[in-house]
Amino acid sequence: MIKRFPKMASSILALSIATMAQPAMANHAEMDEVAADEVVGEAKPLTVQDAEAFVANVEKQSFDYSVEASRIYWVNSTYITEDTDALAAKAGAKGTEMSVQFALEAAKYQNIPGLSAETARKLNMIRGGLVLPAPTTEGAATELNEIATKLNSAYGKGKGRLNGKEMNGSDIEAAMGTNRNPEELKEMWQSWHENVGGPMREDYAKMVAIANEGAEELGFSDVGSMWRSGYDMPADEFAKTMDQLWMEVKPLYDELHTYTRNKLNQKYGDKVQSKTGPIRADLLGNMWAQEWGGIYDIVAPEGAGDIGYDITDLLIAKEYDAKKMVKAGEVFFSSLGFDPLPETFWTRSQFTKPQDREVVCHASAWDIDNVDDIRIKMCIKVNGDDFVTIHHELGHNYYQRAYNKQDYLHLNGANDGFHEAIGDMLALSITPEYLVQIGLLDKSNVPGADKDVGLLLRQAMDKVAFLPFGLLVDKWRWGVFDGSIATSDYNKGWTDLRLKYQGIIPPVERSEKNFDPGAKYHIPGNTPYSRYFLARILQFQFYKAACDAAGWKGPLHRCSFYGNKEVGAKLNAMLEMGASKPWPDALEAFTGTRQMSGKAMIEYFAPLLAWLKKENKGQKKGW
Repeated sequence: MIKRFPKMASSILALSIATMAQPAMANHAEMDEVAADEVVGEAKPLTVQDAEAFVANVEKQSFDYSVEASRIYWVNSTYITEDTDALAAKAGAKGTEMSVQFALEAAKYQNIPGLSAETARKLNMIRGGLVLPAPTTEGAATELNEIATKLNSAYGKGKGRLNGKEMNGSDIEAAMGTNRNPEELKEMWQSWHENVGGPMREDYAKMVAIANEGAEELGFSDVGSMWRSGYDMPADEFAKTMDQLWMEVKPLYDELHTYTRNKLNQKYGDKVQSKTGPIRADLLGNMWAQEWGGIYDIVAPEGAGDIGYDITDLLIAKEYDAKKMVKAGEVFFSSLGFDPLPETFWTRSQFTKPQDREVVCHASAWDIDNVDDIRIKMCIKVNGDDFVTIHHELGHNYYQRAYNKQDYLHLNGANDGFHEAIGDMLALSITPEYLVQIGLLDKSNVPGADKDVGLLLRQAMDKVAFLPFGLLVDKWRWGVFDGSIATSDYNKGWTDLRLKYQGIIPPVERSEKNFDPGAKYHIPGNTPYSRYFLARILQFQFYKAACDAAGWKGPLHRCSFYGNKEVGAKLNAMLEMGASKPWPDALEAFTGTRQMSGKAMIEYFAPLLAWLKKENKGQKKGW
């Protein structure tokens, strides 16, 4: 998880407040001159120079504010009190106010003749940087804020039930991953979806209408089009690109679906899960059926589930502590030719949970000053999961430092999938071969090829199973925003997409009294979701590019590029670009191609795919 506050987007909860306070932010000379002209007489025509001055002002104000806000948010996350909460809320409101004002101003400059490609691109970044734009219609902004607050609160307070007893979100999510009683799984699924999602339906429809009005004021046809505009291509072309990527990886998903369905049938019988057709959504070990790793024990291949070592045991045997685990991550990057982390990283990061105060333990990587004050915030435990997470988070930090010489608007990944993909690519690199290279695993204990299926299946149950869900969440919202999914068909549209792409069905009958999309946080929280789909695809494309550059000749999933400075140089060339160029330029710098592709993922899981096809022989595929 990456943290830099803010870019051109902030919490939706404050958007409406910002809209009402717009004039307070119009305080630079260029804006004052225009405002004065409008009062006295006809406004001057806006010029290229005006647009360039506006962009420069946005970048300066945003840079300065982001440093201030980052420090506030860091303190709030590492020292949670009512006071730091209040400071963070105030900083968030200020940032949103700036973002809304800048977006509205940017729309005025967008169509000036003669703009350079760079200025036009930055204006589009500013204009499209909001998640839900509040319109200027009197009263609409207040209503949008109230609805957004209500939706977020409803989700946060949501409860499900197990055996008639209430459970909060985190507890019910954990129970869905371990419970193997079909009736209890059904109860948890149904109660969560109906208690949490159901009451949101009317408010969500109102929010969509108001936000679409705001998007139109900024020059977009609807909010979905605004979201898709941030990928250096026409909005419709981006949607087609997503579909093309899905079709490349769909054969792998289809085989995994068939295999998993058969294992669930063997576990529960025909009355619970048929051998054919879609899978019951509540049986997959996850409330949203987005990742299936929770039921690995049900699908694990006999004799291949144990890879022969446990990273946690290896770390303990070598007497690793939290700092030594982070040092191992730094050594990985140093082996590729990257400079060591700055001393401030070691003195200012949070590696372990303090005993004297409340903190946010969720792992995140921070860029405080947009230069080199980079940090991670974790509550590290000596285990394999945290060892992998450290490599992932450091990937964000090295990316942040690499692009620190770019203009403010370019201090980001090439697109919103790149940052997570870089972190995940580095997590993929923790192979048995890498563990041998750093002295954690004895060469004699490297698992043989007979263990590959178990290793790959465990990964696929999360990484591959996620793909259709990662695609359909925004497909549903795009349809809602553009009207192709009518208000009266919200739940049908959601259920149809879940069936079409995931091949799953609800465990109980649904109707338009329900609002199942609302049971997933990112819907009421208004967090765009396409980035997660892209990150799953790109991480394998990046990983293959690194392995190819290293001259790796073995199976892709066994590759280690540790110690290869040629790989490091190519990777750094992409990272340094930040968002300064369209993402195809950045992708080409590292991979040699300008197209995102799912082929590397297929190659990575090739042994598993071949095995699944054999296992599925005679089974009816699809749904």
